[in-house]
Amino acid sequence: MNKLRLHYTIPFMCRMLSVSLSGYYAWRKRPLSNHALEEGRFEVEIKAAHKRTRGTCGPERLQQDLVAHGITVGISRIRRIREKLGIRCKQTKKFKATTDSKHTLPVAENLLEQNFKVPSPNWVWVSDITYISTDEGWLYCAAHKDLFNGEIVGYALGSRITKDLVMRSLL
Repeated sequence: MNKLRLHYTIPFMCRMLSVSLSGYYAWRKRPLSNHALEEGRFEVEIKAAHKRTRGTCGPERLQQDLVAHGITVGISRIRRIREKLGIRCKQTKKFKATTDSKHTLPVAENLLEQNFKVPSPNWVWVSDITYISTDEGWLYCAAHKDLFNGEIVGYALGSRITKDLVMRSLL
């Protein structure tokens, strides 16, 4: 009602909501309850804890941080206040190693020796494998590029890095 009083009269809203006029004015003059005052303090503390933890903690770890700073508050209350304030933790993805440097496969020698100027098309191709994070997991892409004009001449996508992926990109 307090927000709508600029658009509607107070007596009209009291009638529509079946609230007594004196009850509304008594509510406006009433001081905040202990719970509401505590809620405001917790909002400030949760914002501070979120900033202290660089925004990487969920409710459980935020609660641990708050306890370490002498503030006791329940998980459900933390969740509700975080939702009210629009606070969300950053999701960090764990590093995944995709290169096996200790393999026993033969390694081709470097024939280019950093000379990337090529006289004609289809003279030198280079290749690489990269990975892309998707909602369904990692997607790997093997591609071949013609150094003369920089065009991709072939690529293949797969869910695993295998020799077959590179061979499919050649075809």
